[in-house]
Amino acid sequence: MDTNIDSQQNTAAMLLAVERMLERHHYKRNELIGVLQDVQETYHYLPEEAMNYIATAMGIPAATVFGVATFYAQFSLESKGKYLVRICNGTACHVNGSEPIYETLKKKFKLPEGRITTSDGLFTLETVACMGACGIGPVMVINDQVHAKMTSDAAVIIIDTLLKRQAEPAAAVAEEKAS
Repeated sequence: MDTNIDSQQNTAAMLLAVERMLERHHYKRNELIGVLQDVQETYHYLPEEAMNYIATAMGIPAATVFGVATFYAQFSLESKGKYLVRICNGTACHVNGSEPIYETLKKKFKLPEGRITTSDGLFTLETVACMGACGIGPVMVINDQVHAKMTSDAAVIIIDTLLKRQAEPAAAVAEEKAS
């Protein structure tokens, strides 16, 4: 199938989903952040097409939507991986070794300078100023799961487990086709 047609179908499906989100928020301007949070949760970032659609549907300038999206750190304009890996770099975590964990994962993910998401779109690696979990640091959070008292070795084991989990469904499909 033509990739242009696939892209158009994907965009149409996304805008339909955004429309449902807007309906849940009753198109209220004071619900803009809630709508953006819903889009972010669904797509792991805020696609430009979605923000333009939200602006039009809510009757507000696109600059306002983009302004809110860029003001709050919780929003991203870049696509994030399936697994969002956050390493706390607050004072307590930093003192207890968060930086080597970050550097180890950056190497494992083969992230070139300036990139935070792996080329396969599976992992996004970020640092966070503080997660408020100083007593159990260094802390690594993957999506919503907190991993306490991390070390570089432990972080790699966790990532390898996720990679293995990702490979299992593909291996099962390949085995099924071979049968």
